[in-house]
Amino acid sequence: MAKIKGFVEFSIELCKGCELCVDACAFDVLEMSHQVNGKGYTFPFMKNPEQCTGCASCALVCPDVVITVYKVPTKN
Repeated sequence: MAKIKGFVEFSIELCKGCELCVDACAFDVLEMSHQVNGKGYTFPFMKNPEQCTGCASCALVCPDVVITVYKVPTKN
């Protein structure tokens, strides 16, 4: 039976840096970057991608709908 691993993709240029996704992640996967996008906002990245379960809590709280979560099957 394949295990499921999550992957989070961000539309960096549309992000306004509210950090709600970072706060919503129960698995400490996300962190805000020190870099800024074209509008001058910091944006999130996957700090601990191996801990992502694909729960999509981050995407559900994003007010600008800039997060897409994928569930990827992995081999044991």
